[in-house]
Amino acid sequence: MNSRERCLAVLNRKTPDRTPFFPLMMFFAAGRAGIKYRAYATDARALADAQLNLFENYRVDAVTACSDAFRITADLGGEIGYPEDQTPHAKAPLLKTEQDFRALRRPDPMKPGSRMRDRVDAVELLKVHTGGSALVCGWVEMPFAEVCDWFGVENTMMLLFDEPEFVHEALAFAAELEIDFAKAQIDAGADLIGCGDAAASLISGAFFEEFALPYEQRVTAAIWDYGAHSKLHICGNTSQSLHLLAKSGASLVNIDSLVDFGRACQVFGEAKVPFKGNADPVRDLLNSTPEKAAAKGRALIQRAKGLPFMLSAGCEIPAAVPDEVYFAFADSVQE
Repeated sequence: MNSRERCLAVLNRKTPDRTPFFPLMMFFAAGRAGIKYRAYATDARALADAQLNLFENYRVDAVTACSDAFRITADLGGEIGYPEDQTPHAKAPLLKTEQDFRALRRPDPMKPGSRMRDRVDAVELLKVHTGGSALVCGWVEMPFAEVCDWFGVENTMMLLFDEPEFVHEALAFAAELEIDFAKAQIDAGADLIGCGDAAASLISGAFFEEFALPYEQRVTAAIWDYGAHSKLHICGNTSQSLHLLAKSGASLVNIDSLVDFGRACQVFGEAKVPFKGNADPVRDLLNSTPEKAAAKGRALIQRAKGLPFMLSAGCEIPAAVPDEVYFAFADSVQE
């Protein structure tokens, strides 16, 4: 099997020749390619070259066109800051009032010069240059995270209590935009769309079920209808909502290190949903040794034995992780 075939085997609940290695690496990718993060986040070719370097030299089975959460926000008119060595961010909330929301217009993800188009172009470059040998992962935000990007997290949390019907309206609109964006990346060659919903880890299970899950399901269903897989990625402690993540419709769910891995194996094993994770990026990699990193990888693989599983950290692997530690973790899939 090549890397793409190996990943697709797990996504389709079949047995691969070995456990796929599918980490999320953005700053790591930029750093190993010798480029500033601003270039990585704003130049499709720079991002693609950095991810191709990972595939050729860092033993990953998948490449990912992800850099930050503000592609759609930017194309809706948000003011985005682009620090030289940090993640792009919204300088101020895009929306402050319901009237601001009413004024929004549906952006075209293929508009030349737009931030969405830049990611679509990166996906296309990755597809062409991997030639079907690696799994190509595009990226969107899930509607709850997107709405938090528009209003700010604190304001969104207040709206959940004060104006829940309006929040649902905003979430429905966000879902339409995410589906448009996902389709453009699928048309460009993405095998899988990563779907970030980090803000959803901040809400209770009951709120997750009301405000996050239905819109996640809407996005994942559309991605499936367009012929691709989806990956739900939620940073943070989702222990209170783990059983709901298994109902999201995603082909693959990323489990953060804050979640008990044995519990994740039980929930996703019973649901027959592929999952990946969940080494601690700091404890198990950044502040670890090659021997401990390799042991962690082996332990995760052994615990998930017989389940549709891919090895990764629980979230992004930091750029400062030494190569010898990184490779020890990566090579644990070979054992």
